[in-house]
Amino acid sequence: MILNIPTDLEAALIDLSLPAWKLDGSSLAKTTMERYRAELTATPRFEETVATLRHALTGEGGGYAVLRLGNLVKALGTDDDRFLRLATAFAAEVAVPFSPFPRWPLWKDIGVKVDKDPGKSSGIGYNAFHMDLVNATLPPDFTTLLCIRPDQLGGGRSILTDAHAAVARLSEGARALLSEPAYHYGTFFDLFGVGEEYKPFPVLDGSAEGEGFVRFTAKMLTRSPLGRAHADAARELARELVRGQVSLMLQAGDYLLVNQHRYLHGREALQSGQEAVPVAERRLLLQLFLRARADGGPAA
Repeated sequence: MILNIPTDLEAALIDLSLPAWKLDGSSLAKTTMERYRAELTATPRFEETVATLRHALTGEGGGYAVLRLGNLVKALGTDDDRFLRLATAFAAEVAVPFSPFPRWPLWKDIGVKVDKDPGKSSGIGYNAFHMDLVNATLPPDFTTLLCIRPDQLGGGRSILTDAHAAVARLSEGARALLSEPAYHYGTFFDLFGVGEEYKPFPVLDGSAEGEGFVRFTAKMLTRSPLGRAHADAARELARELVRGQVSLMLQAGDYLLVNQHRYLHGREALQSGQEAVPVAERRLLLQLFLRARADGGPAA
C-alpha cells in the first residue's frame, strides 16, 4: 500500500521539532516513544494516518506499506536529525524500534559499494528475496527501509512478495520438506535482541496456514549443504515467490515498512555505471528494525 501524508499533517510536521531520542539498551526508550506520541497526536489527522499504516501492515491481506515522506525530506533536509526523528516516531507507532547490531546506531546505513558482493544489500546486483536475520530464533517482526537517495541512474527497484500466498501454491510434498530443519544460512555473532542462532532451520515453522515466519533466503540455495529433495523444494518456493512479486521504485523520503511474518523483500539490480557516480551521490537507504509488543498493540 502507498500511503500519502495529508497536506495539513505535512504542514504541522514540518513545523514540529521532536527531541533527540534516547535508547534503553538497543531499543528506543519508552519515555521517547511516549514523548513522540504526545507531540504527534496533537497534529491534525496523525492518528488517522497511523491507523491506516498499521492496518496496511497487519490487517487482513496486508503486509507492507510505503509511507510517502518526500515533502518532509525536501522541507527539512537531512543535515540534522529532524526528519529522521519524524520517521522514527512513525515507526514507533507500529512497533518498538531497536538495533540488533551493537556496533551500529539505531538506523543503519545501506549505501552502494561497487566492490562488494553484488547480491548483498549494499551491492549493485540483484538482491534476491529474503527475510532479515533468517537464522535467528527471534527475527525482527518488521524491517523498514527509508530512502534518502534513489539510484540516480534509475535502477534498484524494491521487490516484495506475499510469502504465505507463495507457500499456498506449493505441492504438499514441497511443503513437507520445507517444514524440516534442513536449511542453513549466514553467520551469527555480535547480535542483540534476536534470540539464539537457529541452525539448521525449517523454512516453514509448523504454524497454522498463513501464520508464522517463512524463513527463506534465496542465498541458502547455494550456501546450504542441501540434499536434492530439500533444494528442489526451496527452488519451487523461490519460483512462486518471484511469480507473485510486486516492484516499486522508492523515491527520496519514501519509507518502506515490511511485516516479516507475511512478506519477503529484495531489490532489483542497480543500473550499470555505478562506478562513475560519486559515492556521496549514490543510492542511500537507512534501515531500522522493529519488535512487536507482546500485547500486539501500538508501541507506545
